[in-house]
Amino acid sequence: MYSLLYHLTIVLHFLFIIFVVLGGLLVIRYHSFAFFHLPAAIWGAWIEFSGGICPLTPWENRFRMLAGESTYRGDFIVHYLSYIIYPERITTEIQYLLGTFVVIVNLAFYGIAIHRHINKPT
Repeated sequence: MYSLLYHLTIVLHFLFIIFVVLGGLLVIRYHSFAFFHLPAAIWGAWIEFSGGICPLTPWENRFRMLAGESTYRGDFIVHYLSYIIYPERITTEIQYLLGTFVVIVNLAFYGIAIHRHINKPT
């Protein structure tokens, strides 16, 4: 059971990251979706800028431990994604870049959404 929970936590964590980065695309089509996405995007950027750890990481580690698996230190991005994206461990500077990327991408998506909303036919 705990093995399933830690795998589900990994999937949830990954989907949340995708939502933070690309959820603004949904806002372009469905403006009210900003109510859900904007707090998530702010949280995601804040975690990167502050060097904090998402609450899902300790949950995942707890489930891993209860399932008899080894745990890890650091955050989700360091453990899973940095090895895919970067050949070496992630640095503070790279986390700042990731946070900036989240902000810039979402500013672009929200700019498009606002532009479409202002210029929509009545």
